[in-house]
Amino acid sequence: MWRYGVSILKPYHYFHCKSCPADSKSNLTKTPVIKSSNSLTLMTTITESDVGILCFISHLPGFRGILKQRYSDFIVNEVDTEGNVVHLTSLDAPPEAVQEGETKTPDQLNKCYASEIIKFRSLAGDTDADRLEAFINQITSGSEEDICPIVLSPDSDKSHRTAMHNFFKENLRFLVTDTVDGPDSSSKCIRVRLNSGNNNKGRNSKKRKERGDKPYDSRGSSHWPEHLGKFLRFHLYKENKDTQEALGLIGKMLGIQPRSFGFAGTKDKRSVSTQRVTVFKQHASRLAALNERLIGIKVGDFCYVKDDFLLGQLLGNRFTIILRGIVADSEETIKASVESLGRHGFINYFGLQRFGSGSIPTHRIGATLLRGEWQAAASTILDPREGERDFVSKAREYYKETGDIEGTLRQLPRHLVAERAMLQCLKKCPGNYLQALKAIPRTLRMMYVHSYQSYLWNHAASMRVEKYGSNEVVLGDLVYCKGNDAEKVKVVPSEHEDNNFEDAYDCSQLDEISGTDLPEGKNNLVKAITAADISTGNYTIEDVVLPMPGSRIIYPVNDIANVYHDMAKKDGISLTESVHNIKEFSITSMTGSYRRVFQKPIDFEWELLSYTDGSIALSETDLDKIAKTKPVNLVKEEKPTDGTEGQDSSDHMEHIESFEDDKKFSTGNVEVEGSREAEPPQIHSLSESNSLGTQKALKLAFTLPASCYATMAIRELLKTSTSVAFHKTLNQ
Repeated sequence: MWRYGVSILKPYHYFHCKSCPADSKSNLTKTPVIKSSNSLTLMTTITESDVGILCFISHLPGFRGILKQRYSDFIVNEVDTEGNVVHLTSLDAPPEAVQEGETKTPDQLNKCYASEIIKFRSLAGDTDADRLEAFINQITSGSEEDICPIVLSPDSDKSHRTAMHNFFKENLRFLVTDTVDGPDSSSKCIRVRLNSGNNNKGRNSKKRKERGDKPYDSRGSSHWPEHLGKFLRFHLYKENKDTQEALGLIGKMLGIQPRSFGFAGTKDKRSVSTQRVTVFKQHASRLAALNERLIGIKVGDFCYVKDDFLLGQLLGNRFTIILRGIVADSEETIKASVESLGRHGFINYFGLQRFGSGSIPTHRIGATLLRGEWQAAASTILDPREGERDFVSKAREYYKETGDIEGTLRQLPRHLVAERAMLQCLKKCPGNYLQALKAIPRTLRMMYVHSYQSYLWNHAASMRVEKYGSNEVVLGDLVYCKGNDAEKVKVVPSEHEDNNFEDAYDCSQLDEISGTDLPEGKNNLVKAITAADISTGNYTIEDVVLPMPGSRIIYPVNDIANVYHDMAKKDGISLTESVHNIKEFSITSMTGSYRRVFQKPIDFEWELLSYTDGSIALSETDLDKIAKTKPVNLVKEEKPTDGTEGQDSSDHMEHIESFEDDKKFSTGNVEVEGSREAEPPQIHSLSESNSLGTQKALKLAFTLPASCYATMAIRELLKTSTSVAFHKTLNQ
């Protein structure tokens, strides 16, 4: 039976940072970084303390539990802007009414085209007419699969070719034509293909160049039915795949480019997730037909809409999480910790996923960019690193040793988007490292600077909790204004207004965050707490916010402000002046934003379970629910793993947390020992856990605003690190 969390906030003692586990004892000054003109020497793995995750709220003891032992132990359902939890409920395409006079799509073809073939025969001759007739018969009698374009006979008469093109436009609008080179230099051929949104123009096509800045891939959509919305909205269900990977596969099968899709936020790879997606001018029947071929992905709940989804158009996410292998001194310990989480919440840290893989801490690259060290940043992204697959390491080594861009590009896999974009640019503009960095897709390159902002925020939040606790507001705290206070202060940006949805760039690295922070009003007002505010008691600890550095924010009017400036100064960065004029790599050119320091889980439920077979799922997915009522082509059986299956460690954008064990790393001539992750509590019994092979699991369900990390809620509960490396050790 589900147990519901209590919403009343009661006084309690905060968990002092100095009492945190071993992982939480280090601080910024212990994080080694080498500034040079070539590259940064970086740690192999990243720990929570390295990025300012130091404190807990509760003083209660933690307990042992394994996070994401199976990807189905972490279920994420998007919450739309109306507060509805998004589920996959149907895989079927809805019937589509055809307006009178509307050109029928290939899925609806059932007429005879004998008269059109006769007309075409008089225009093109018997050979091409027979070829076209066979092509149409193939389309109308079966599936679109394996329908290849046909090429008509060579034709050197341009006016005749024009008449042929016009014939298809007027008589066979479900087909499209273009012109390709003929067998000799003086002739051309007309190519005929199915008009289904996948008309691949030649690489040098004028239309291809003209649509370079268009937001959607509009090929093959010029005759879209007027009564349908231009966007098909559907629910994307995926297992153990990140959002970009899933949409990339669907796009490839449809023959359309990734920019045709719109979504509110990316979801974690190692999870089962459901989210809303839009695609430009595609029929539901085409997508529904893919379900039989897709593995680990399903699409459904189709409808046509006028507008596409933009990043940040969501309220948050609903999480259903299973913690397996629970070991505690008693069930009362578990109950007390879970109920404390429900009542008091957790520190709203940016999780480890925010800061890149272990070998490439993104905030350190961000610091290099803020200092204007373009070559150092470029080299760090391109240089060899530990933990990658051999063929990727060889490609990086090859480039470092030879500088041969062409040869490197032939070896470098296409999923290394940032590296390939930089090399392509350096090929055209040798030595222009700034231009190479700007060649990285914007959502990826902005990740570096934003993660540095998050790095400062985390440390400031830890200092706020360590110095002032988590019970009440103090003089100088920043809060969102209430009531009459809103008329007394100027407008400053709220946390959702910064930088075009700050979390949108994280792409496949994102764990459980999506889009931007939960909107709390278009122009939230922020003020510093005064003595009068404290005496009236108008503000509580839940109102406290801290800034993400920028040009339009204010800092706390107490010593927490010094954390930002002192730490930035240690990294050679000024938060008030820029050493270069490249705005996108300058904090002073960013607006800045605010983020709540404390977050409580919403609609919190929990349940303690017993199980004996670790291969049995302990929660029900959307696909499981559909399968109860209708047979579904289910994905292959999931096997318990250490979390590395299907993971391409060669891509530093592929999975945010490294599974590498803590290792030593080099800082010039000095060898420094990596900080250890938090040790699990030394607990030896839960009466019925292991005696007869029965184990305990804790099932949690809660909603968080967008940009909040569920792993940080789990960290507060277990009092252990949330890193994949740590939880891998629990699986062994």
